[in-house]
Amino acid sequence: MPDPGPGPLGEDDRISARESGGVPVRRRVLGSSVPAHGLLALSGPGPPEPEEAAVRVGEHWGLGFRKEPVGAKGPSLSWDGPLGPVSMGAPRTLLLALAAGLAAARPPNVVLIFADDLGYGDLGCYGHPSSTTPNLDRLAAGGLRFTDFYVPVSLCTPSRAALLTGRLPVRMGMYPGVLVPSSRGGLPLEEVTLAEVLAAQGYLTGMAGKWHLGVGPEGTFLPPHQGFHRFLGIPYSHDQGPCQNLTCFPPDTPCDGVCDQGLVPIPLLANLSVEAQPPWLPGLEARYVAFARDLMADAQRQDRPFFLYYASHHTHYPQFSGQSFAERSGRGPFGDSLMELDAAVGALMTAIGDLGLLEETLVIFTADNGPETMRMSRGGCSGLLRCGKGTTYEGGVREPALAFWPGHITPGVTHELSSSLDLLPTLAALAGAPLPNVTLDGFDLSPLLLGTGKSPRQSLFFYPSYPDEVRGVFAVRSGKYKAHFFTQGSAHSETTPDPACHASSSLTAHEPPLLYDLSEDPGENYNLLGGVAKATPEVLQAMKQLQLLKAQLDASVTFGPSQVARGEDPNLQICCQPSCTPHPACCHCPDPHV
Repeated sequence: MPDPGPGPLGEDDRISARESGGVPVRRRVLGSSVPAHGLLALSGPGPPEPEEAAVRVGEHWGLGFRKEPVGAKGPSLSWDGPLGPVSMGAPRTLLLALAAGLAAARPPNVVLIFADDLGYGDLGCYGHPSSTTPNLDRLAAGGLRFTDFYVPVSLCTPSRAALLTGRLPVRMGMYPGVLVPSSRGGLPLEEVTLAEVLAAQGYLTGMAGKWHLGVGPEGTFLPPHQGFHRFLGIPYSHDQGPCQNLTCFPPDTPCDGVCDQGLVPIPLLANLSVEAQPPWLPGLEARYVAFARDLMADAQRQDRPFFLYYASHHTHYPQFSGQSFAERSGRGPFGDSLMELDAAVGALMTAIGDLGLLEETLVIFTADNGPETMRMSRGGCSGLLRCGKGTTYEGGVREPALAFWPGHITPGVTHELSSSLDLLPTLAALAGAPLPNVTLDGFDLSPLLLGTGKSPRQSLFFYPSYPDEVRGVFAVRSGKYKAHFFTQGSAHSETTPDPACHASSSLTAHEPPLLYDLSEDPGENYNLLGGVAKATPEVLQAMKQLQLLKAQLDASVTFGPSQVARGEDPNLQICCQPSCTPHPACCHCPDPHV
């Protein structure tokens, strides 16, 4: 197949493998005129008009979707009526073929919802006593709830890279730390994303929300060049720009703190064009929902499956929400943000049901890392797990995860080991797609989802936010046992009563390693090798196995060139008025939807 030529993906594009190595053909921005200070100014097609969010959706979820009263700034989500039941009456069909690794005649639509800085203990279905998450709780009740679902790194950029590629972030150079608005690097174009895998199978692919995998010269690393036909979102974290003059809660409650100074205001992009800089945060989630609804409806009209990657900014600092949720949760700004995220999930499910696609759509919900406890009441809850974001303790790397697919996934709870790394091979199997010709670190979990088998995953490996090849993996889990070979606290996990979580807890090598039985001690409180009692033969054997697994992985993993170490160029920051002065504060284009 000939190279499709320059430019981002069009919706009729299919991505095929080059004969030389199975790497999907890439499209690049080569012909556009790009200003010296970033992307093109406000131009081109924009996202769906937010007024479309006022269209009443069906009652599959017993929910209504309406505009705020006249005079309210920006669109908001609100709900009418009690939460009604979801029909689970469809019989299991096509499961034997799917379990055998064969896709059904029509592969499932996929909605992948990725929350930000959400703790294991933040949802009602995971035990939080006061969180208002009825829609996520219903997903849990009607689907499969995971108790042992993990990410390989408890930080935004590397976790998102792992999710979309099924590969350990160090292989791709997605380290150390996170990418910033002026970073030269990004997710390497030779990496194969989940969007590319599914686009090659005829899926209409779209992304709404937080990208945080690089911008690069001419927007090289943005979603339209990574397999997504459509994109509406912020290219990095919404705190990576000044926020002291932004409104986070209507009508006029400012955002908490000042965020990152000396940078351009955060831009909202519609594909490769600046839609607003900065966007009106209280109306942002409603715009994402409208975008998602249009993507689903367009895919149905085109008689093709869709893949929606919905990467919400909730519940990352600074929290924000629309008017319907401000001061409504009883859990402060964090709870209001979480409440809006839950409502957005309900709106997506209602839209799917309104299209008659509930039994044809697999919905997966999880998060990028644990809570940022340094924010105290604004930072989320890891429940009984130790520490949070930025650490390799359970509170940093174990995530809430739900899978919902009526008629295919039997409702229940699974304690099988699983990881965000497993989503690419799992979804590829369900779509009947070939796997990329690269080393993958994920496993196909479709037998687990469909009730025909167990998870093939037997072990998990955890890297720190700032890894290096000398130390390699910091922690390993195999079965019920987890060993910490190195530990280090993080500023993201400040304010907890446990000093091991804090930034003042410096990098420490452990010999023998810290060893925990997570089936009995998920809070990692009792080191099996640290007491006066003699370790049992089972414990000693488990320790030997974990040491062997670490040695094998460290020997087999080659760190890719660091994308973060490529440095920064202030001219790469996106500016809607690239010739303005004084830069970067002048990069301001009012949100047309306020």
